[in-house]
Amino acid sequence: MKRVMTILLIFSSALPVLAQNEIGPEGHKLLWLVIVLVVTGIALLFFTRSGKNNFRLKKPLFKQKKVKIELQKDRLYYPDYLDLTIINTGNTEVDINTPLLVFSGLWYSRKFKLKGINNTSIYPLYLMKGQSHTLCIDLNRFYGFDKTLKRLPRVRIVVSEVNGKRLGSRKVLLRKTLFNF
Repeated sequence: MKRVMTILLIFSSALPVLAQNEIGPEGHKLLWLVIVLVVTGIALLFFTRSGKNNFRLKKPLFKQKKVKIELQKDRLYYPDYLDLTIINTGNTEVDINTPLLVFSGLWYSRKFKLKGINNTSIYPLYLMKGQSHTLCIDLNRFYGFDKTLKRLPRVRIVVSEVNGKRLGSRKVLLRKTLFNF
């Protein structure tokens, strides 16, 4: 072990001595290298921007999962129905999990998963590029389940993907409040 350590020590001390004999590239060679790199970059930029020689890929380079969410109510105050519209505006398909309906006030909130329509499960929902999905939500059904929900001023919808990534949310005020929080 001592023999190996002494050999490594001798070679590691000799490396700086060996590096002193090397001669670096000359200035005009570095200048030509920089000029070739710049001309190649400009040519590549020109060919990608021109209309004739445009070599675009069929699939998008970056997959962007983007969803536009709209939440509308039928009346200004104390609505009976909410219309949820989900539009896939990204460049790939989206697999949407069950939306989460959140009734919330200042100190209290209740969360409900919207599983489907008329006791039929429609989620997870697969939306292709440009497709939309509309869901009519009857709030009286939730009010019949829990009477304290009528006192809560705000409803929020949270839409997420099947793998757990949150895609977006929208909120609607159901009644007048002193503070819009």
